[in-house]
Amino acid sequence: MGLQSLERRLERMVEGVFSRRTRGTIRPIELGRRLVREMDDNRSVDVKGRRIVPNDFTVLLSAKDLAGFSDIEDALTTELAEAAREYAREESYHFMGPVQVRLLVDNDLKVGRFGIMAQLKQAAGGVGAGSLVLPSGERIELGEHVTTVGRLPECTITINDTNVSRNHAEIRTGVSAYIVVDLGSTNGTMVNGTRIVGEQRLNDGDIISFGSTHVRFEAS
Repeated sequence: MGLQSLERRLERMVEGVFSRRTRGTIRPIELGRRLVREMDDNRSVDVKGRRIVPNDFTVLLSAKDLAGFSDIEDALTTELAEAAREYAREESYHFMGPVQVRLLVDNDLKVGRFGIMAQLKQAAGGVGAGSLVLPSGERIELGEHVTTVGRLPECTITINDTNVSRNHAEIRTGVSAYIVVDLGSTNGTMVNGTRIVGEQRLNDGDIISFGSTHVRFEAS
C-alpha cells in the first residue's frame, strides 16, 4: 500500500510536468521507486524497537539527465522528500533527522542510468526529525533553532489573526522531543483541542492551534 501511495503521489505531483519533456530520459517515478527501496533495504531497529530508515538521499545522474530536470528540480526533490515521509508513515518507519533529497552529477553514469546514496543522519540535538505542516501545506522543518509563532513579521510563522498574540508561542527542542511553549499569550495555545499550561511535549500527529490557525506536528 505504501509504494502504491508513493507512486500515485509522484504521478499526480510531477509526472504531468515531466511528461512534456523529452522522451527517453529518467522518469520521476523511477527515482521514487528506487528511493523507497533504499529505505526498505537499509532499515534497522533502534534500542526502542523502532524501525529506523535513511533520511538523507543523494540522487546521482548523468549531466544530461540532470539538465533534463533543471526546471523542475526543486519541485522534484520536494515531492520525493514528501513521498518518503508519507511512505515512512504508512510503513511505521522512523527517521533520525529531517528528510533531504538532492540531485548531483556523476560523470561515470551513462544517460538513462542513475544511483541513489542513502544515509542515516541524526538531527541536531538528537531529538529526531520534526516538522510543522501549515494549513497551506507548507512544511516548516524543525531543528535546534527555536521556531517562533505570532503576529510579528519577524516570527518564523507569522499569523495575521487578532486572536494570536504578537509573540504567541515557540517550538523548541527538549531533552528527547520537541515541545511547544506558550509565551503568556492572551488566548492561549491548544494541543488537540486542550489549552496547554506553560509547555507540552509534542507527539506525531498532534494538532497545535494558535487562534483559528491549526498546525500539524509530524515527528517523521
